[in-house]
Amino acid sequence: MEPLRLSVDRERCAGAGMCALTAPEVFDQDDEEGLVVLLHPAPPPQHRAAARMAAGLCPAGAIALNSPDPTDS
Repeated sequence: MEPLRLSVDRERCAGAGMCALTAPEVFDQDDEEGLVVLLHPAPPPQHRAAARMAAGLCPAGAIALNSPDPTDS
């Protein structure tokens, strides 16, 4: 299984908190603005499904999933 890499765009983040609620092991929100904080850019296997779900639920599209392309060699 290829590793999952995540990145976040704090400029795009709306502070809805869906990421932190869905995958609290991977995401948090800062205390000042409530913007996304990425705790684990390469989450362990047991947290990948929640991280993918959080990315899909983000209303601002501020979370990017970066999985290696299997066609790249």
